[in-house]
Amino acid sequence: MNKLELLRTFVRVTELSSFTQAGESLGLPRSTVSEQVRALEELLGARLLQRTTRKVQATQDGQVLYERSKDLLAHMEELEGLFRQDETQLAGRIRVDMPNVIARTLIVPNLPPFMERHPLIEMQIGSSDRQVDLIAEGFDCVVRVGAQPDQSVVARRVCSMPMVNCVSAGYVQRYGIPRTLADLGQHRLVHYVRPLGARSAGFEYLQGNKVQRLPMAGRVTVNSTDAYQAACLGGFGIIQVPRLGIRDLLATGELVEVLADYPAPPLDVSLLYAGQRHLPLRVRVFMEWLAATLQAHL
Repeated sequence: MNKLELLRTFVRVTELSSFTQAGESLGLPRSTVSEQVRALEELLGARLLQRTTRKVQATQDGQVLYERSKDLLAHMEELEGLFRQDETQLAGRIRVDMPNVIARTLIVPNLPPFMERHPLIEMQIGSSDRQVDLIAEGFDCVVRVGAQPDQSVVARRVCSMPMVNCVSAGYVQRYGIPRTLADLGQHRLVHYVRPLGARSAGFEYLQGNKVQRLPMAGRVTVNSTDAYQAACLGGFGIIQVPRLGIRDLLATGELVEVLADYPAPPLDVSLLYAGQRHLPLRVRVFMEWLAATLQAHL
């Protein structure tokens, strides 16, 4: 049995504290993961994991092996890439997570040429806006929009997303269009906060290089982008969103842009990855393609 594969499996079990989750991240049955860890323990003559009904935890010997294994696997990935001149031979799985609108409108539609250039790469693409644990959930990298509070990961700013203010066509028929900031006192805002219960920033706009915030009334508060858009389409008020996500609705007239001279500040788009991990060549190549694709279309 391949000793490096045994070590890779052991590392994932240790990171996730679960045979089942490790199997899911590696694409292996739980029974195979358990067998590989048992084979490694027999090979080394040491108990590496302490198993309980609730979790799996590394023993003292297991923790030592875990730290050494991470370094060894990183060096092996580096050596494999050192002599691989033909990028078409890059192989393995890449697991990435990104907001649904970016996946749906930009990345997946532009992905076929990348996959054709790298026929041995397998992609797993998650679509969410939540903060993920890159190591625990097995993500190689994550695309996120806005400020990144997690200081434990590397955040590489790639580009920014221009914003637009809009309302639904039904809202316009009922309440009219705000023409000036003073008009906003007669209108409603759909409030977006995370988490629910937090205070809304109100209507945000740029004045020079400074962000201004104007408190506004509003009967609906949401904490997800899908609900935010749906509330606007339902006629509950103004929303401030990246143009990318609603350009089709603007084209059909379902949404109407308002106060074009007062957009919210653009949102930074960043690539997040675990800095303490060596990035395999396939991941580095994909991240460069991902950054170039985002910069070209945003």
